[in-house]
Amino acid sequence: MSKMAHVIAHIMMIGTVALSNTPMAATWTVNSSDGLRDQLLSASSGDIIVLQDAHYSGNFDITQSLTLQGREGAYIDALGYGSAITVSASNVVIEGITIQNWGADLYERDAAILVSEQTANITINSNKLAGDGFGIRADHSRSLTIRHNQISGNQQLHILDRGDGIYLNRVEQAIIEFNLIDHVRDGVYIESSQGSLVANNRFYEQQYGIHYMYSEQDEAYGNVSENVNGGYAIMSSKSVYLHHNWVQNASEYGVLLNITNGARIEFNVLRNIHNPNGQEALGNQGRAMFIYGALDNEIRGNEFAMSDIGIAMAMGGEQNRIYENNFINNLIQVKYVGDELLQWSQAGRGNYWSSYMGWDHSQDGIGEQSYQPNDSMDKLFWRYPEAKFLMNSPVVALLRWVESQLTVFTASGIKDDHPLMQPFPIANAVEFDMPKSEFVYEQ
Repeated sequence: MSKMAHVIAHIMMIGTVALSNTPMAATWTVNSSDGLRDQLLSASSGDIIVLQDAHYSGNFDITQSLTLQGREGAYIDALGYGSAITVSASNVVIEGITIQNWGADLYERDAAILVSEQTANITINSNKLAGDGFGIRADHSRSLTIRHNQISGNQQLHILDRGDGIYLNRVEQAIIEFNLIDHVRDGVYIESSQGSLVANNRFYEQQYGIHYMYSEQDEAYGNVSENVNGGYAIMSSKSVYLHHNWVQNASEYGVLLNITNGARIEFNVLRNIHNPNGQEALGNQGRAMFIYGALDNEIRGNEFAMSDIGIAMAMGGEQNRIYENNFINNLIQVKYVGDELLQWSQAGRGNYWSSYMGWDHSQDGIGEQSYQPNDSMDKLFWRYPEAKFLMNSPVVALLRWVESQLTVFTASGIKDDHPLMQPFPIANAVEFDMPKSEFVYEQ
C-alpha cells in the first residue's frame, strides 16, 4: 500500500470513530401532556419532537437544542397560568402548534412562547397563539426569527392591560415577517434592541402596529396597520428605516417621531387618521405624522391623506428634511407653532399640496409661486382657540384674501419654495391583500 493510501485509510478510520461517538438526532412522537414533558426532559440535541393531534395541558420547558413540531390539531392549553412554552436553549425551532390560555401577568412575562436570556438562533414559525399576556416574548437574545404566526389578544381586556403580540427587549438581529396580529397592546414592541427587520406583517385593532423604544439600526417595510391608535411609533431611537408601509383608520397618528434621530421615513401611505373625539384646543386631533423633538430625519415620498392633520410638529422638530411628499385633502395640511421659518424643499423639489393654487408657467412640474400651508390666521386660532368662533366671519375671510393676494410670508411657519404640481409617485406601495384572522381568543 502506498504512503498516500495509508494516510487516506487513517483519515477514514478517524472519521468512522468520530461518527460512532456522535449521537444521531432522533424523531419522537408524543400524544399526551406527560409524554411531552418526559420527552422534553430526555431529548438530545438535534432531536425532533412531533406533537400528535391531541390536547396538551400545562407549561412546558425546552432546555435542549431541538425542534418542537405540531401536527394539525396539536393544541397546548396553559390553563391560565405562566408561559405555555419556555425556551432556555439555543438552536430551537417551534412550529405548527396552537397555543391558548397562558397567564396574564405582564410583570412575570407570561407568554405563549417565552425566550429566555442568553439564547440564540430561535425560530418560531406557523403557530396560532391566542391569550391574555404576550404572544412571543424574548429578552437579551439574538438571531430570532418569527414568521407566519397568527397572534390574537383578548379583546375583552383594556388595550393597555393586554400583552404585546411580539415583545423584544435587548434582542439583536431579529427577523419578524408575515405575521397576522390583532387585539393586542402593540403588535411588535422593540426596546433597547438593534438590527431588527419587521416586514410584511398585518396589524389590526391594537394600540400601535410597531413600537420602537431606545432601538437603532432597524428596518420595517411592507406592513399594514388598520383600525389602530397609531401605526408606527419611533421613540428615542436612531437610524430606523421605515418604508413602503401602510396605515389606515388610525385615531392618533400614522407615524410618530418622538426624540428620534437619523431615521428615514419613505414611501409610506398614511390615510384617514382621524380622532372622532379630537379637539383643536386639546391638540389631540388625528395626525398622519407627528414630529416631536426629532432631529436630522429624512421624510420623503410619503402620502399624508384625508386626515385631521397632515403633519403636526412640536417641541423642536425643525431640523428635518421634508420633501417630495403628497399632502392630499387633510383638514389641516400642516400644524406647526414655532418661531422659525422652515423650508420644506430639497434641491429644488418641494411637496405636492392639494390646496396649492399656483401656476407652472415654465412647465417644469414646479409651481412658480412659493406655498405656505398655514397663514397668519391659522396660527392665531391655534394660539387662541377661544377665538375660533370668529374663523368664518367676514373680517377673517377678508384678511385671508388680502394676505393671499400680497403673498406676504410670515417670519415663522412652513414654506415650500418649489411646490410640486402633480403628486409624487409612490412606488411599490403595499396593498391590503391579507385577510383578517379568523382565529380569535376563546375564554
